[in-house]
Amino acid sequence: MLEQIKDWIERLRAGSTGGPDREHLPTPKTAGHQRLSDCRLIVLDLETTGLNAAKDEVIAIGAVAIHKNAIAMGDQFDLILRRPELDISETVLIHGIGPEALTRGHETEDALLHLLEWMNGDPILAYHSAFDQKFLEKALKNTLGYTQPHTWIDVAEMLPAFFPDAKTGGRGLDNWADFFGLEVSARHHAAADALATAELTLAVINRAHKNDVATLQDLNDKLKYYRRLQNMHRPG
Repeated sequence: MLEQIKDWIERLRAGSTGGPDREHLPTPKTAGHQRLSDCRLIVLDLETTGLNAAKDEVIAIGAVAIHKNAIAMGDQFDLILRRPELDISETVLIHGIGPEALTRGHETEDALLHLLEWMNGDPILAYHSAFDQKFLEKALKNTLGYTQPHTWIDVAEMLPAFFPDAKTGGRGLDNWADFFGLEVSARHHAAADALATAELTLAVINRAHKNDVATLQDLNDKLKYYRRLQNMHRPG
């Protein structure tokens, strides 16, 4: 992916890109009767300057595709954005992305255009997806004027829905990674967190098949039922 971006930028500077056309970007797919075993799923993680989507910004994007019940290691997206104007003093110790990296990063518009082309409108999964969704939608709208809604699925919700008896000791990504014996190479690194989330997603998909949850619509129905149960058991 990095080489594709570099090649596209070089052709952009030469006057001919052949890259993504912002007027004809892929249309997001709705969650219907696509079989989980057949469809391509995008597992995404963002690094940001903070936790407030109203004032903080995306600085790195990591994503990996799942296709045919496997992580496609050659089908990944991993970029730091060029945002030298941003203040990362409060978060640099968390994500390790400093001023020099933001100065050398990829132009935000180029990166987001390629992200949309690479995702191809496929459903997006993330751990605590509401966070990533708010930040990505803000970046796409402010940078590209892009507002088409994608299908988002929360892996943090999928896991307890399919493994209700799991004793994880907490609800974080690390808790579930430890439960399944996964090694996370570098926490708070977008690509590493996306890969760990993808591995957890495969565990869910494997359990889903055993529970006759075969399609994206089946998965949505399962999560809706899980939410209803959670609401019923909340203290009034």
